[in-house]
Amino acid sequence: MLDIKYIIENLDATKLAMSNRNTIVDLDSVVKCYNDLRIALKQVEELKAFVNKSSSEFAKLKKIGKDTSNLQIEISQHKEKIKILDGQVSELETDLKTKLAYIPNIVHESVPIGKTEADNVEILKHGQVPKFDFDIKPHWEIGLNLDILDQERAASITGSRFCVYKGLGAKLERSLINFMLDTHSANGYTEIFAPFMVNSDSMMGTGQLPKFEEDMYRVVDTNYYLIPTAEVSVTNLHKQEIVASLPLNYCAYSACFRKEGGSAGRDTRGLIRQHQFNKIELVKIVKPQDSMQQLEKLCNDAQKILQLLELPYRVVALCSGDLGFSSCKTYDIEVWMPSYDRFVEISSCSNFVDFQARRANIRFREENKVHFAHTLNGSGLAVGRTVAAILENFQNADGSVFVPKVLQKYLGVDCIRNRD
Repeated sequence: MLDIKYIIENLDATKLAMSNRNTIVDLDSVVKCYNDLRIALKQVEELKAFVNKSSSEFAKLKKIGKDTSNLQIEISQHKEKIKILDGQVSELETDLKTKLAYIPNIVHESVPIGKTEADNVEILKHGQVPKFDFDIKPHWEIGLNLDILDQERAASITGSRFCVYKGLGAKLERSLINFMLDTHSANGYTEIFAPFMVNSDSMMGTGQLPKFEEDMYRVVDTNYYLIPTAEVSVTNLHKQEIVASLPLNYCAYSACFRKEGGSAGRDTRGLIRQHQFNKIELVKIVKPQDSMQQLEKLCNDAQKILQLLELPYRVVALCSGDLGFSSCKTYDIEVWMPSYDRFVEISSCSNFVDFQARRANIRFREENKVHFAHTLNGSGLAVGRTVAAILENFQNADGSVFVPKVLQKYLGVDCIRNRD
């Protein structure tokens, strides 16, 4: 959430930031609401001061037997005005909070200005894109032929965009989860295993609510939502807190749940765009002066997983029009998918500066002053998409799939073959 004082003092700059995001926000109505609230609060303060002063005078007059009827009427009238104004103040405070909750974050000055993903800027490429001397298959066909992925039975159990992992497929998914957590833990992240359901306050804190409620799965007749990412539960570990020491570095496994409304095409056939999927999330809570440097480290830590798996990838800086609602700056890491003949997002690493911290009230103390912390997160990595990338990049002509060296100790084999 943006600081209303920042908006007031930097109104033109904030309007430009919204324009760069291709976002329509009526900032003038926000400013008007804030000014109306200030006027109402001042009026209440003046009326209450009059009532306090008059009540003291009333007591003195009554003590000496003077007529207090007119003063009593005046005090009652002022109290009635205060009651009316208190209601207006409450409405204005709610209105202002709601308006602020729908305003996205300010774009960092280093973010490229653009309208769509076509304007994103490639930062680097790593690894060699594989070349095949046979007709390659998409990962869903490879998984079906190896009898390790079964989307047909998943559809009968639940519906479309779910998958059953079988045998070495299930073990590959589990091995990747352990490998990623082990790698990040060894790199200084504290492992967290948090609930997969959170309350609405937590969803508000990280920015999913209220704007994106239609994209979330809510448990009927409760205040609980299934998390779209462990970012929500892990960041909110410290909501309403003054954190004793920074930085905090967390890694967490979770199942993730997303409606993925409106998505279509080949992404719906395999593991790329599922309603339920596994992911390892990296979360950082840091001091403001360190957050941009920590974003670079976060991105490097996520890349390390792909480097160890020997999967080719690239990193792109998202342009202003492609940024997420809460993000100030984002790097997407995209892994090469041979059947797509392009790179596909496998991690998104973002710096939210104090945007989430203001919503969740996450603070720290420095030099006897309390400040809002900065929060960051990124996938380290999306597990199902990593499985898909391994199946496609390490496929062989006979239908088997090589297992990356770093996973062989977890999986117990160096190649996944058809059991027939």
